[in-house]
Amino acid sequence: MRYELKYIINQADYFVLRSRLAALFQKDRHASAHGEYRVRSLYFDDPYDSALLDKINGVDYREKFRIRMYNEDCSFIRLEKKIKSGGLGTKLSAALTRQQADSIFEGDTGWMRESGNALLVELYAKMQGNLLRPKTIVEYIREPFVFAPGSVRITLDREIRTGIYNLDFFGKPPLLHTNEAFAIAEVKYDRYLPEIVSMAIRVAGRSTTAFSKYAVCRKFD
Repeated sequence: MRYELKYIINQADYFVLRSRLAALFQKDRHASAHGEYRVRSLYFDDPYDSALLDKINGVDYREKFRIRMYNEDCSFIRLEKKIKSGGLGTKLSAALTRQQADSIFEGDTGWMRESGNALLVELYAKMQGNLLRPKTIVEYIREPFVFAPGSVRITLDREIRTGIYNLDFFGKPPLLHTNEAFAIAEVKYDRYLPEIVSMAIRVAGRSTTAFSKYAVCRKFD
């Protein structure tokens, strides 16, 4: 479980932070030559929108399932379960092939039960028992920075877009800008936050927030 801090930032904040972080920290090794990558996720929820309402209501323990890929690269697809509890967060992950992801989207899930992978088995059980289904696409551009002490990871996420009702994850879904924030700065760390990081991410007039890209994108349903 890791600590997470989030800040809503405007365009001026973004350019100041981007310059400061680039001067102090290394870019994540997965970033492109431009220091960024595109993230696309398809989130799951049940007919009662439990994941959405748990977030809105600030439920202490909550979880979300999503399927994620980067830069539209179908060779690296992940099923993820994001867990929040007591202000801490963690993520469980399992690799998927394009064929397996398509099977899940099409409702062909029996193979998951026999996969031997605990996360796939859990998603299968919740798709059967809780009627968990794909709900919305969330896409954005991420600029990641890392700092080894404290296992710190800092990300700047901008151009947050939603697929609204279109769930064509591997296609070219029409994506709508949410315009809820110019960008989101996120900081994740283990036991302590180094002072240099605390000072680097400080922006006048900005306080931590519980911003959720999934919740924001669901407003457009």
